Amino acid sequence: MSAATPRSGPTRRVVFVHDPRMAQFELHADHPFKPIRMELTRSLLVHAGLLEQAEVIAPRPPNDDDLLTVHASEYVEAVRELSAGGPQTDAARYGLGTADNPIFPGMHGLVSLICAGTVTAMDSVATGAALRAVNLGGGLHHAMRARASGFCLYNDLALAIRRAVDVHGLRVAYVDLDAHHGDGVQWLFYDDPNVMTISLHESGHYLFPGTGHTYETGKGAGRGLSVNVPLEPYTEDDSYLAAFDAVVPAALRAFAPNVILLQAGADPHRYDPLADLSLTLTGMRDSYRRVVALADELTGGRLVATGGGGYDPYRTVPRAWAQLWAAVTGREVPSSLPDAWLEEWRDLLPSGSELPHLALDGQGDFPPRPKREQITRRNGVIAQRVVEALTAVWQDTGLGGAVTSR
Repeated sequence: MSAATPRSGPTRRVVFVHDPRMAQFELHADHPFKPIRMELTRSLLVHAGLLEQAEVIAPRPPNDDDLLTVHASEYVEAVRELSAGGPQTDAARYGLGTADNPIFPGMHGLVSLICAGTVTAMDSVATGAALRAVNLGGGLHHAMRARASGFCLYNDLALAIRRAVDVHGLRVAYVDLDAHHGDGVQWLFYDDPNVMTISLHESGHYLFPGTGHTYETGKGAGRGLSVNVPLEPYTEDDSYLAAFDAVVPAALRAFAPNVILLQAGADPHRYDPLADLSLTLTGMRDSYRRVVALADELTGGRLVATGGGGYDPYRTVPRAWAQLWAAVTGREVPSSLPDAWLEEWRDLLPSGSELPHLALDGQGDFPPRPKREQITRRNGVIAQRVVEALTAVWQDTGLGGAVTSR
């Protein structure tokens, strides 16, 4: 059986991986990462008639064996001990106990559950039990082998990729649309010939984590398989989508993946307080639809999608991820959001927060950003430079072939 062929099962559907515990914790009361955004999105999908109970599956039980395919054993053990209230003497060594990554009770089990969700999503698609799968709780793309970073404790995306390659024999293309560079995933697979990482993000010259430059292109057997498109602050829809169209289809077609893993962070939106891209929900929806179309073209439709960043949790994230689910399932979000959803959450939101009534906003709903023409021109130059440089590498190295044995 070739790697491009689903392993088993006649069912061709989309599954929504869900466990309510994924949304029932917080890193800190004042932390910008709000897991409740997952439940807000799920609730919106249900009230809008976009999510059926038959589409929902539970993640498999988490286990450390999955974590250890990517993370160092001493790191996992340290997280477990700190999670249980152990001494914090060496916490800083692992990037923990900081404002970004505070220590909180039960963190090992809760984040392991999120990781299990993304692994479950990948297994569902790789075995043919589902055509596509979504885990909105996933997308923790900054976590490193032995260090937490950028609100990310364990790297669920890397775990799912590792399993897809090692267990299912697939070539994986990872597409990261978060405003921040997907550094953890990139570095963990920087020399792997079976994984292509593609990241469109605000330039690291301006934004955490300070990486994702055009010259980060992979090494050794992975040369040419790390693709970075660093964009200018205040990039709007048209410029963003033009950069996407210039780079992403060419890279994916050159690599010929068996499955695409999409990290759909909602923080490129204009309202997001932690980044300076200026996309609208219309532009973000169109980027999701492009990834789905490329999966249909290149992988027989096989696609796994996760959430990721998104720090405007009430106005933006539920609407963005509703558009993601709609794109993955071939549905449409109603233009006016359901009154029942608004009513359910009306008295549960923090003081001063409110939910929107409309599903989309567009570039015409906001005043144009200053220096729009210069930003667009600069992004065009970057995208062209990336394609030209990597095309030469792809021609030199040759892409394609079977997954290497391990």
